[in-house]
Amino acid sequence: MLTVDRHGLPSALAERLTDEARAAFAESPREARFKFLAQALNLNEAGLLAELAKLTGFEVLDEPAIDLEGLKILPARIASEAQVVPVTMPGGEEGRLRLVTSLPPDADTADWVATFTPRRPKWYLAPPERVSQLINENYGVGSGSLDDEGEDLPELQAAGADVEADQDAAVVRFVTEVLSQAVAEGATDVHFEPQEGALRIRYRVDGILLAVPLPDNLSRFQDAIISRLKIMARLNISERRLPQDGRINFRDGKNVLDIRVSTIPTIYAESVSLRLLNQRKEAYNMDRIGMNPDEQSAVRKVLDYPHGIILVTGPTGSGKSTTLNAFLQEINSPELRIVTIEDPIEYEVPGANQVQTKAEIGLTFANALRSTLRQDPDVIMVGEIRDLETAEISIRASLTGHLVFSTLHTNDAPGAITRLVDMGVEPFLVASAVELVIAQRLVRRVCSDCAKTVPVVRERLLPALEALGMGEKELAEVTTLREPVGCRKCRHTGYRGRVGVFEIFHPKPLHDLIVSRVSNRELTEKAISQGMRPLARAGWIKVVQGHTTIDELVRNLSSNE
Repeated sequence: MLTVDRHGLPSALAERLTDEARAAFAESPREARFKFLAQALNLNEAGLLAELAKLTGFEVLDEPAIDLEGLKILPARIASEAQVVPVTMPGGEEGRLRLVTSLPPDADTADWVATFTPRRPKWYLAPPERVSQLINENYGVGSGSLDDEGEDLPELQAAGADVEADQDAAVVRFVTEVLSQAVAEGATDVHFEPQEGALRIRYRVDGILLAVPLPDNLSRFQDAIISRLKIMARLNISERRLPQDGRINFRDGKNVLDIRVSTIPTIYAESVSLRLLNQRKEAYNMDRIGMNPDEQSAVRKVLDYPHGIILVTGPTGSGKSTTLNAFLQEINSPELRIVTIEDPIEYEVPGANQVQTKAEIGLTFANALRSTLRQDPDVIMVGEIRDLETAEISIRASLTGHLVFSTLHTNDAPGAITRLVDMGVEPFLVASAVELVIAQRLVRRVCSDCAKTVPVVRERLLPALEALGMGEKELAEVTTLREPVGCRKCRHTGYRGRVGVFEIFHPKPLHDLIVSRVSNRELTEKAISQGMRPLARAGWIKVVQGHTTIDELVRNLSSNE
């Protein structure tokens, strides 16, 4: 019989660990112990599962199916704390409660399971991420914190069950679990949305909103959850009639997040939106954002210029700041003095001087930029050109020997020119200062683990291509394309991650047209005739290369064509 200590560490494996590693294993959260043990033993996930199966005789299930009847037996608190979930097996022995876990159950876990059911348990092993996913999908994210029926495991009682039994502590823990799960899912935003008789929580992952499975009793804690978020953001919890903005510094393991908080009053209660910014997020380079070699070459020529303006345009959430930081990574060197003015600062640039704007004390983009010009910079990044004052100072900076990066909200690249003119900037200044404009979108990547290659069905593709302003010409030499399928790693969406699509516009050859204030349409048509690749055609190249799909391209671009 395999001996397991009170922290779930098999004695046969404990002998292979140092005293420090055993102590660290015991201090780790239950859901993190499998990963810690694998690293300590220098094994991958499959290797550790195989080792545990050999020691215990438990069968390993790669894709366990949930047992709906078992869910009614095992309380959410026990499932969450012990990382155990009931599963079903076809043709299995009658009367057994089949439970899956990532580490063998210790004596306390087995005793607690026996407390809630007379059915004799049969144990299985599964990857820890799959176990956690099953718990979240079927009990709800954070269900263990708000569970009314389940009691704390003995280990937790020793740590102070009298505190965790308090409703306030349960809400604190629930909010932390929701945020931690958002980080694990790679979410950029979390929305707490009060509905009639319910609180809905949604994550934005890869640009798509996903409903978060939640415990059934969540509505009872709605007011407490919203108050907790406002307390974390240092907002006035008694003010419920007016919108408020704040920020939260949140640490989840090695992840340090700067969370921007916005509240608005709705007919049911306050709706709270969180924007998650990972302060230690690795900056992207031009390869990683998805630029083709020819696109990189065009950009690098302009990055070598000593002065001028480079603009990146697109809607909110299209990756403009990420692209600008990729450009900074490209040119960053000890010989250059780089100053960035941002709201918020999303990436740390080694060696750069980064300024966070604070409009409430008068530190706006324009004021910060004006002061920055007295700091002898070589390169300036302005997070966004929002007004005429910022635009004029940026142009003046570019004309006096500085390379300036910034962003605008326009649908296409030539639209940046007309936008600046509409702001009130003289056209001849725009034509003289702007060296490059890049419009971009982020489209979801096809999941590399489950995508399949299929023959081209022209009848299905042609309407989509026509919606994007293309047609038969683009299909001429294409015989197969990649198609999403869906698997556990991509949450059965068929997509995982995102890749950029870019439209690169050089204004200088169209100097006279810009000065004469031609329409955006005329400017775009002339740019295309001189070789500019529109967003739709750039996206089609990504489809042909197997990075994304025509459906994803239509979803992002068809309304702009």
